[in-house]
Amino acid sequence: MKRIIIALFLLVLFAPVTFAKETEINKMDYLNLGWWEKFNDDKLTGYILSAYENNPDLKAAAINTKQAEQMVKMSFSRELPEITFDGRYQREFESSEQRFGDMVIPNYSQSNFVLPLTMTYEFDIWGKNRLKTKSLKLQNDITVQDEKSAYISLTSAIAANYFNLIKADNLIENQKRLIELQKQIVSMEEKKYNAGLCPITELLVEKQALTAFESELNLMIENMDVIQNRMSVLIGDRELREIAHNDDFQIMPVPEYLDTKIIENRPDFIKTEYLIQKAGYDVRIAKKDFLPSFLVYGQIGFNAYQLGKIFTPDTWLSNIGVMPTLDIFTGGLKLSRLKFKKLEYEKMMQYFEKTVLTSIQELNDSLVSAKISNKNYNKALENYSLEENLYTLSKKKLDIGAKSNLAHLKAEQALLIAKKNEISNKADCNLAAINIYKASGGTDYINLQNLPKDENI
Repeated sequence: MKRIIIALFLLVLFAPVTFAKETEINKMDYLNLGWWEKFNDDKLTGYILSAYENNPDLKAAAINTKQAEQMVKMSFSRELPEITFDGRYQREFESSEQRFGDMVIPNYSQSNFVLPLTMTYEFDIWGKNRLKTKSLKLQNDITVQDEKSAYISLTSAIAANYFNLIKADNLIENQKRLIELQKQIVSMEEKKYNAGLCPITELLVEKQALTAFESELNLMIENMDVIQNRMSVLIGDRELREIAHNDDFQIMPVPEYLDTKIIENRPDFIKTEYLIQKAGYDVRIAKKDFLPSFLVYGQIGFNAYQLGKIFTPDTWLSNIGVMPTLDIFTGGLKLSRLKFKKLEYEKMMQYFEKTVLTSIQELNDSLVSAKISNKNYNKALENYSLEENLYTLSKKKLDIGAKSNLAHLKAEQALLIAKKNEISNKADCNLAAINIYKASGGTDYINLQNLPKDENI
């Protein structure tokens, strides 16, 4: 019997403990740089990489994932035996005689040395502890999807703010030229009024237009400052690098249709699937709480009254046993827990339905918005081209004396206003494309093949 107990302890003590092999996730894949490089803008990818290094939200999301991994390991440890060493030394003093019939034990004192290894193990006959580990493993997967969602949201926000910065910067430059032209127009109108060639109303209208242009410029500057401050927070850098005055950025193409299955790539869609599976495990765990549990325990070690004889065969200490436990009455606690977990499962099913509907709606909305933005840009581009032709004709008339300088300035002003619309609509095209990327769960939708219309949005 002694040999059996020793063999069991050695087997538990030296048996290799193997955890489920963790999948190393390259967080750079979450950035999806291949997609952002399609914009052919090194500054944009530079900001995204800066955020990868410095953004506090990404760092916090990564920590949450690591914590979830440790929770899985903690749960897995409950599936294994627990071995503890509980050494003890005590000095006993008996100050009164003890009698056993005619035998008398006088006063005495002695030392007691106990060196045991204690093993306890909950024999998981119903698989409850295994289910708990599986449930926490799904919670870890949910946390991973939350982290992925944080990457998608952050990179999309950085790209949107970047193109808004370019838009604001170019609009400010365009507005400054408009103001300079309007000042020239006001100056000419003042000369005409002083010469009695125009009524006061014409002069007041032009001055009013100048005030409106200047107020609009102030709002643009304020908007750009707000965007820059927001961008600094997103990239985790107090010093925002200068944005180039570049309006010649590339516009991302918009697909005619998108397969609805694309929503399966969304982190929130995958998360709700994991939530349903986890809720299912939790229901099974709650059911198994009604079954008895079995605790296996044992000890091996030495128990001696003299230190010099502690490792002799006569001082050997060993015991082993099984302790079954069954809760007879818990006041309805376990039944209520089971009902709660079942309701939780039903709730997760409703969340899943809502996520599907919301995902399809967001994908639809983003695709429609992108199509409208591209149509508006084409119209703005067409209008700008017409204004360019009118401006060229105005310049020719001015050169031959068939048009006044004031009228030519108004033609140039109309060209700048058309340019303002073209700048805004061009930036809006990329903002809409970014929304599609976000709504599709960070999918490179450009490389997806269009399916037949009845299978698409």
